[in-house]
Amino acid sequence: MADGLTIGQAAAFAGVTIKTVRHYHRLGLVAEPERDASGYRRYRSGELFRLVQVRTLAAAGVPLAEIGDLLDTDPETFAATLDDVRHRLTERIEDLTARRDRLHRLAHGDRALLPDRACAVLERLDELGFGPDYVAGQREALVLAGALVPEIFDSFLTRLEHALSDPESVELTKRGWDARSWDPRDPRIEELASALADRLLADRALLAVPSGFGSRSDGASRYAVVNHHRESPSIARLNALVEAKLRAAGIAVPRQ
Repeated sequence: MADGLTIGQAAAFAGVTIKTVRHYHRLGLVAEPERDASGYRRYRSGELFRLVQVRTLAAAGVPLAEIGDLLDTDPETFAATLDDVRHRLTERIEDLTARRDRLHRLAHGDRALLPDRACAVLERLDELGFGPDYVAGQREALVLAGALVPEIFDSFLTRLEHALSDPESVELTKRGWDARSWDPRDPRIEELASALADRLLADRALLAVPSGFGSRSDGASRYAVVNHHRESPSIARLNALVEAKLRAAGIAVPRQ
């Protein structure tokens, strides 16, 4: 590179425009090279290296007003500043990733209103073969639970996660969904209610209601909106029987 590069060639080498190179010159970030015998400024290795340094720092988000002092400082300060820039970039990446994830969830309707843990429950329902109507109903119930009974939302999710990891609970839940088309007087409903209550009582710790929830004057009404969401007459009877059996066993099921 005995003769050096023209400004156009230097700009292309650094990945910027000629206008940007001239802007760097005006700010004093890159010294203008001397003109050769033909009157052209020729950029040699020193100017090109400085040009690439400035462009790299600017692209990383370092303000142009700070770049000159940064490049002229001692190695320790330069390294510390680069660490700070790296930290800021990491924060920007995390923020952009979170925004991207929110946009992805916005494309899935009500799931934009639910945390990742609740979305995982819905995905698990689909994997286990529950139909779209049931999954849609559970999505609505989760949204309602998060809005109306936030005090018990986490315990509600824990109970769902536990049930979906237990094949017997999954099978009983599917039978309960099938019962929506039964006659409310069908004797199978009481049999199913007993089986569901027994399965729930096998893990009594999961049925505990957080202490703060019981003090709300409207807590039972809010709970009822969630628990009796989308009930058919037969499902209403099934739920009532299950709740009665849980209360008889000493579980403090909110009563409207």
